[in-house]
Amino acid sequence: MGSNGIKQTSLSRTIKRSKRSDRVAFILLIGLAILFLAPIFIVFVNSFKGKFFISDTPFLLPNKETFVSFDNYLNGITKTGFSHAFGWSLFITVTSVITIVFFTSMTGWYITRVKNKFNNFLYFLFAFSMIVPFQMVMFTMTKMANVLKLDNPVGIIVIYLGFGSGLSVFMFSGFVKSIPIEIEEAAMMDGGNPIQTFFYVVLPILKPIAITVSILNTMWIWNDYLLPYLVIGTEYKTIPIAIQYLRGGYGSIDMGAMMAMLVLAIVPIIAFYLTCQKYIIEGVVAGAVKG
Repeated sequence: MGSNGIKQTSLSRTIKRSKRSDRVAFILLIGLAILFLAPIFIVFVNSFKGKFFISDTPFLLPNKETFVSFDNYLNGITKTGFSHAFGWSLFITVTSVITIVFFTSMTGWYITRVKNKFNNFLYFLFAFSMIVPFQMVMFTMTKMANVLKLDNPVGIIVIYLGFGSGLSVFMFSGFVKSIPIEIEEAAMMDGGNPIQTFFYVVLPILKPIAITVSILNTMWIWNDYLLPYLVIGTEYKTIPIAIQYLRGGYGSIDMGAMMAMLVLAIVPIIAFYLTCQKYIIEGVVAGAVKG
């Protein structure tokens, strides 16, 4: 067998190994997808069952005996005041995410481009804030929010800005390092000041990482229960707080209505994620080039 034959045999073996590993990876990914999607499917199926059948047959599809149509949804919306909770959740989430992206993008750009000891200290301070558990500061934070009159839907936006700044600044800083500084220098030479350079040159380039930061913070804030409960309480109920109202006395729970409300809470965030998911990997990979 000549050298060409040996090369072809080696190449064919490599291709077979590659195909085999691809099949194994595909099977593993399918298994993981089923594992992650199964709880959502179970919640969706049980949202159409009577509350007395959910505990007995949680993994079975609804039949003539257990199917209650949209009664659970109507009952849950009525009991929880879901429309008001949805409005507060939407307002707090959208406003908080816009605020986080607006301020942290400028901060990440500034501390990356302007090199000095103070900015280096700020960068490590933001990074350090990511590893501090919320439970360590929640009681102090609640007291300070009350003293500073931040215990309302507008004030909690400031608190979310504080808690969301660590990861957001870290991601924006990593992305800015991958942007050639010559682009900004050219804008400066054309007469642009730092503010014009940021908004007209840098910010459009930051679009992938800005969408990534928006998605991550939207999923966190929309699903957050503890911070709104501690800060604004039950006066301005968000969706997670409203769903807890389905828990009755002595541990009784209207499981049918709770399943239905969980579905309504999950659908908007899943739709948002599916719409923007391609930007997550694009933003993270681009930010990791020089970060």
